[in-house]
Amino acid sequence: MLLDVQDLKMHFPVKEGVFQRATKSVKAVDGVSLTIKPGETLGLVGESGCGKSTLGKAIVRLLDPTSGSIKFDGHELVGLRQSQMRPIRRDIQMMFQDPAESLDSRLSVRQIISEPLDIHGIGSKADRRQRVDQMLDKVGLPRAAADKFSFEFSGGQRQRIGIARALALEPKLLVLDEPVSALDVSVQSQVMNLLLDLQKDMGLSYLFIAHDLAVVKHISDRVAVMYLGKIVEQAGADEIYKEPLHAYTKALLSAIPVPDPTVKKERILLEGDVPSPIDPPAGSAFGHRINHPRYEETIGKDFPLIEAKPGHWVADDPCCYEAS
Repeated sequence: MLLDVQDLKMHFPVKEGVFQRATKSVKAVDGVSLTIKPGETLGLVGESGCGKSTLGKAIVRLLDPTSGSIKFDGHELVGLRQSQMRPIRRDIQMMFQDPAESLDSRLSVRQIISEPLDIHGIGSKADRRQRVDQMLDKVGLPRAAADKFSFEFSGGQRQRIGIARALALEPKLLVLDEPVSALDVSVQSQVMNLLLDLQKDMGLSYLFIAHDLAVVKHISDRVAVMYLGKIVEQAGADEIYKEPLHAYTKALLSAIPVPDPTVKKERILLEGDVPSPIDPPAGSAFGHRINHPRYEETIGKDFPLIEAKPGHWVADDPCCYEAS
């Protein structure tokens, strides 16, 4: 197993009063477990604010987890100092949602892509220059782009620069945080196909974070659905799209538009608001949102994932799942 995350929690203290004492906490990630095999893509989906990006940042240790375990290639990452993380960062990289924000506009494209090589002291100056040219070739950009600045490119081209930077160290795992959500639909398909080609050529593994389920289906081997800091369903991509088991997953899938105006699709409209991660419900979070009649019996209980079918896991929540 390349990545093995167990019971990961990421809680942020909320300070109040004159003395700024921590009275509550934002439970952004609250007991998440997931695995990724070499060469596999795990899609992580959910509404905005459910904790997807926070989970990605915690996995690459941009954030220090509150508790839990993150094992990457057999090494435990939780508790490591930044100096101890440095050699591991060569094998696990992150690509951010907005390339306009994540790329330094003061640096040339060559400097942006070669910066990871400089930090890790890889190769001579000539070697790094050659490596930048190779990366530009891989992501489909002309070598002349190396001497320009990121703001001179379109959104899709900037995202390709971000991919080139992430791949410069030849990592084993890429955490992709909404990599195509800021792009036009036509450009999205180009970047998605590029990611698939690079995965095939380089044997990469992806944690693909997104809220667009149609995009996730195109690239993922397995899909994990996240709601209010927890994984509520996880299965193979084809299985979860064909036969979702959790009520929240069914609602998300019903929102995917069908590219045929003659086909009528039943839309599941969610009532209520997403609960606050500062003050989550005492019982089923989704059951509380939809005012489910069985909510009262869920108060004070946890809902671990159970294997409803081979390889298909779902939260054992009576408000959201009924075993057949």
